[in-house]
Amino acid sequence: MAKLPEQEHPIKAFGWAARDSSGVLSPFNFSRRATGEKDISFKVLYCGICHSDLHMLKNEWGSTTYPLVPGHEIAGIVTEVGSKVQKFKVGDRVGVGCMVGSCNSCENCSNSLENYCPKMILTYGAKYYDGTTTYGGYSDIMVADEHFVIRIPDNIALDAAAPLLCAGITVYSPLRYYGLDKPGLHVGVVGLGGLGHVAVKFAKAFGAKVTVISTSPNKKKEAIENLGADSFLVSREPEQIQAVLGTFDGIIDTVSAVHPILPLIALLKTHGKLVMVGAPEKPLELPAFPLLMGRKMVAGSCIGGMKETQEMIDFAAKHKITPDIEVIPIDYVNTAMERLVKADVKYRFVIDIGNTLKSSS
Repeated sequence: MAKLPEQEHPIKAFGWAARDSSGVLSPFNFSRRATGEKDISFKVLYCGICHSDLHMLKNEWGSTTYPLVPGHEIAGIVTEVGSKVQKFKVGDRVGVGCMVGSCNSCENCSNSLENYCPKMILTYGAKYYDGTTTYGGYSDIMVADEHFVIRIPDNIALDAAAPLLCAGITVYSPLRYYGLDKPGLHVGVVGLGGLGHVAVKFAKAFGAKVTVISTSPNKKKEAIENLGADSFLVSREPEQIQAVLGTFDGIIDTVSAVHPILPLIALLKTHGKLVMVGAPEKPLELPAFPLLMGRKMVAGSCIGGMKETQEMIDFAAKHKITPDIEVIPIDYVNTAMERLVKADVKYRFVIDIGNTLKSSS
């Protein structure tokens, strides 16, 4: 007979979980494994809310198993380390992002691309090596293999660091891989949400000229004055698009709603790259001709490997890049999800786990 979540492992844990596709979260007792020889355990202090948490809560991707404890932008302080742990000690500031395991033997794993391992294990809602369900960071404690743990630099606040572990690496990795990290390049950022606003900050830190591309004219002041973008383009205004055709070296598209990408391809220079990091649920229309006429590329990117994620957060600390966040108590989380549906957040909710998650057991 299957064990209950609170009986699977020896360490008592407490968090908030959804029980069904209503997605409503409520208090939940479960358990974590004991700290293994290569594991670290840490007290969770903050956890960011990612848009994918919302999709998973409501089973919009058809892969959710309940009960579900979301959260893959997790920051806290180490409380215990296993006997063979080399990178961390008790008291260290650490984070866990979107994954907690991989096969460690395939070509991707060998090249520090654990995020593309076919057997990559997600931080929540997946099956761990021992067959038990992974539970995320809307919880009081976390246990993870040290390989999948990030060191958070001292000069970056833990609440602000949390969203970098998903939103940050999701935009940093394609900027680096596709060569859009060079001074003087013209980089477009489509969408000014959780991902987009961080993309603007990273691209500016790399020395690029940055244009925000949005359907909302009312975001122009914010993009230029607060986030440091050089210019702003309303994608629904044909004359604005016409004026800058063929002038972008690359575009990072962060939008997860279905939207036309043909106008974006037209903005690219010869050899320009349109990189998708948003995940629309329906296929987008992609005619071949605009790609042929300019040897243009439409590409994709998904988070980053562990080595690159550490590099990203060190770069963020060095250049003082932090996401704009709204810190909330855990009992506000269902309201936060309703606001997220309406895009009513600037730009990332972060749950104050350390001060507001209290076990009633």
